[in-house]
Amino acid sequence: MVEAFEGNRAETATMLPTLRAFMAAHQLEDITVVADAGMISTANQKAIEEAGLSFILGAKTPTVPYVISEWLRDHPDSEVPDGLILTQPWPAGPHDKRRDQVIYYQYTADRARRTLRGIDEQVAKAERAVAGKTPVKRNRFVTLTGADKAINRTLETKARTLAGWKGYSTNLTGAGSKFVIGAYHRLFQIERSFRMSKHDLAARPIYHHKRASIEAHLTIVFAALAVSRLVEERTGWSIRRFVQTARTYRTVQIHAGGRLLTAADPVPDDLQTALDRISGPEGAH
Repeated sequence: MVEAFEGNRAETATMLPTLRAFMAAHQLEDITVVADAGMISTANQKAIEEAGLSFILGAKTPTVPYVISEWLRDHPDSEVPDGLILTQPWPAGPHDKRRDQVIYYQYTADRARRTLRGIDEQVAKAERAVAGKTPVKRNRFVTLTGADKAINRTLETKARTLAGWKGYSTNLTGAGSKFVIGAYHRLFQIERSFRMSKHDLAARPIYHHKRASIEAHLTIVFAALAVSRLVEERTGWSIRRFVQTARTYRTVQIHAGGRLLTAADPVPDDLQTALDRISGPEGAH
């Protein structure tokens, strides 16, 4: 199903119609919207709730959550265990127009390592800027008060405290952290698909003026994407590897003297195995 809307239409006017159309097309009574925190505005989240639908969202953490502060306070000399999950219920009040919610906070050592490395780099740049060694550019750790420059150590401390933590908010209170976090992590595959369509499939933006042309373009792109993911699933190859390998082999047919001559480059064993997996019994429909 492909939906296209005018560029000047707000997301709140496009999201629910698309969701309802998807539910009608597949005869679904309920769906769960999974999205990153930056993709769903407060208005969209409210609209999802009012429509009676479920959601799993990346949670924004402008301050250190209570459950994280409590754990750190209770374990002052301990490293946070890799994979630790803390649960923070958020029941609806008597006058709230929403369902009960729960937020899961997960810590991973790899995420902490990457985040802390980024913080170190930003703080080092901020210190050089404050010392007058480099121009002041956009840096969240630099505080400007008139002509005075300073390092925002409070913000740095908060950022280091939250390094490695990721929040997941949902109104599926009985689903459990494993299901919620697993569903959110499937977004990585969706993001990978969009990168694939942009780079590997060269599906670049094209300016169309007629709706039929716009929908045709989107349909072709998503059909190519579906075929590409199928090729990856059955061969175990990336679509880039498959295309780059297969495109070097050609079959040529020559009509000469009433005869049809066929010349073909010999296909290596690994490529032939991949082709057999695509066209085998499971792919012959």
